[in-house]
Amino acid sequence: MASLRANWNYPTAVRFGPGRITELPAACKTLGMRRPLLVTDPALAKLPMIESAVAACRAAGLACEVFSDVQANPVESNVTNGVTAYKRGSHDGVIACGGGSALDTGKAVALMVGQTRPIWDFEDREDWYTRVNVAGMAPTVAVPTTSGTGSEVGRASVITDTRDHIKKIIFHPKMLPEIVIADPELTLGLPAAVTAAVGMDALSHNLEAYCSPSYHPLAEGIALEGMRLIHDWLPTAVKDGSDIEARSHMMAASLMGATAFQKGLGAMHSLSHPCSANLNTHHGLTNAVVMPYVLSWNRPALSEKMQRLGAFLNLKQQSFTGVLDWILELRDSIGVPDTLAELGVTPEHAEAFAQQAFDDPSTGGNPVPMTVADFVQLYRNCIEGRL
Repeated sequence: MASLRANWNYPTAVRFGPGRITELPAACKTLGMRRPLLVTDPALAKLPMIESAVAACRAAGLACEVFSDVQANPVESNVTNGVTAYKRGSHDGVIACGGGSALDTGKAVALMVGQTRPIWDFEDREDWYTRVNVAGMAPTVAVPTTSGTGSEVGRASVITDTRDHIKKIIFHPKMLPEIVIADPELTLGLPAAVTAAVGMDALSHNLEAYCSPSYHPLAEGIALEGMRLIHDWLPTAVKDGSDIEARSHMMAASLMGATAFQKGLGAMHSLSHPCSANLNTHHGLTNAVVMPYVLSWNRPALSEKMQRLGAFLNLKQQSFTGVLDWILELRDSIGVPDTLAELGVTPEHAEAFAQQAFDDPSTGGNPVPMTVADFVQLYRNCIEGRL
């Protein structure tokens, strides 16, 4: 086995490998932190890994405190409360530690500690990011504990606006954490079902980036290799959660997906966001459920790309059908539900969510142009199991 330990400087400084969490205090000091606020979720806050991280920081002379008022699909109040905790504790930096929700919240807190405008003024629209007071932003170290969202290398946070139940992307280039500690040992305790859901989230990022019609050969190359790692290692990571090699490759694939999707996403995410914003479904699991239906919908635009992907993955059938069969078999083998109905999505939701899906920023990256009526039909396909 090749050494799965390395320092990368793309798209930011990444310290990758088992055991790298011991470098957390040094990373904080590199960014000038003396009083970091560790942002995580309530479940993680109770685990030894957080206790150990805080203890290591304190032993190194850092006045580290924990903020854990973070829900599964974070909302504005999670960010606002985090900003209050940051200011109350006179903190000077953020450690964003956890899955996508904790990472997104931590990054948003680091953004908002220096702003006077509401968070929605920084939604990823036109040039709204130019409204940010960059000097007021806090430095951030990101520590992922799952292998799915890749938010540790993202320049945005996804926050649900409870006023209209729409997930909104809050963006600024400097939201990209300055240092990432990607330690696959932190994922060893993930249950099989969670490993499957977040692993499929990583696949959705790589796959949609690859399918996006935008011209970005760099991102497309990363997405291809990310999918190969998932093809080779996700089943093992689900079956044997203690396999550090599988965990390492999945952590890399997750990071790669989020690096690649600057090329674009698509209808998988457009369909998924309204479900999680309104019904609190797990984002990665929802992406996993809708994946084959969206792929089938986009088939007219993907023949040549799926042929290349099938060849790269060394599938028996190197064609669109071969890729679709692989995804269906993978979903079945790791316990992903077949339909959105199994996640509580009803035909009535199809009508209600279609406009939100159409308005989602991800829609622009779909290889087949979409209408609101198309989304109604696509939701129905996902609910009824019609490929």
